[in-house]
Order: sequence, then structure tokens, then C-alpha cells
Amino acid sequence: MSSDTTSQGAAHDRATDGPFDESEANPVRPYIDLGGIKVLPREGLNLRLEVEEQTKRIVAVGLDYANSTLQVQPFAAPRSSGLWDETRAQIESQLRGQGGTVEEREGPLGLELVAGAQASDGSGTRVARFIGVDGPRWFLRGVIGGAAASDPAAAALVEDLFRSLVVVRGANPMPPRDLIPLKMPSSAGAA
Repeated sequence: MSSDTTSQGAAHDRATDGPFDESEANPVRPYIDLGGIKVLPREGLNLRLEVEEQTKRIVAVGLDYANSTLQVQPFAAPRSSGLWDETRAQIESQLRGQGGTVEEREGPLGLELVAGAQASDGSGTRVARFIGVDGPRWFLRGVIGGAAASDPAAAALVEDLFRSLVVVRGANPMPPRDLIPLKMPSSAGAA
């Protein structure tokens, strides 16, 4: 049986293949709790928290794995609809405005953007993949760089890492597009 890779198909398999909502996560797995995101430790995974200078607020989780980087951010979303279609159009417009190249394509997680931009050190073009998944009342955005942006073997490993994430939306009301709060883990480091 072939997997349906349409945007709708990716949404249909999210509950079984991930990324997961807190209500769908396996409670006995040893997740690293970062507040709005839980990360399943794995060999070779390094975790970084990206902090906004002025507010000292954690704004993204950086995961270094398989000679690649995966930056993720969880956002509140409306109950009735997802944010990925609109967010993808905004990212594409912004990247084109900065002189980058952007291609929308069907990927293993649904529609994604593949962007190319001149490296700041003049060493050539850097490629990044922008991925997004709509969940129940949340949206998880990912940016993939390094080997997984173009190498299929590394990409499969990083996509599996993305799918293993758990989003903790919480019950508090939040405006759509607000970053779901992230926090330092209670125990240091990933395996």
C-alpha cells in the first residue's frame, strides 16, 4: 500500500506517525521536557535552546543530528483550521524578497519549501527545507539545514526525529500564532 503524500494525507497520518500531540504520546518514553515540546533522546542528538536576547525568552529548539540541524517552534493554532498553508506563503514571500530561491514541493511530511540563499561567507549556496505540521490547536514549524536539506539518507533520519516530537499545547487560551512557551529541561543534555 503506498502512502498518500498529499498535504491532506500528511495531516491524516500525523496522529499515528507524528509529530504527536501530548494526548497521543507514549507516557513511558523518557522524553526531554522543554515545555511546549518534548524530545525523545537518541544517540548522536545534541540539543540547543535559542534565546531572544532582549527578553531572555526561549524562542526555538535547535536539534543537531545526522550532520544536520533541525530548528523547531511550536505555535498555538485555531481549533478550526491549521496555519501551515498561510505560514508557508509568508515564508516564501519573505525569502523571495531577500533574493533567495524557493521551490514548493511535496515531501514526506506534506508540502514544504526548499530554499536556497547565498551563504553569508560567500562559500556558495546554502539550502534549507521549511516543513510544517498542523496538529490539534497547534502548529509545529521546522527548518532543516545541513546534510538533510539535500541528502536523502540524512533527510530520512531528521524527518524521523521531527516525527518523534511531542507538542504540549496546554489548556490555557492562546491567540493563534503565539509561540507555545518553551523552557529549560530539568535534567541537562540529550543522549
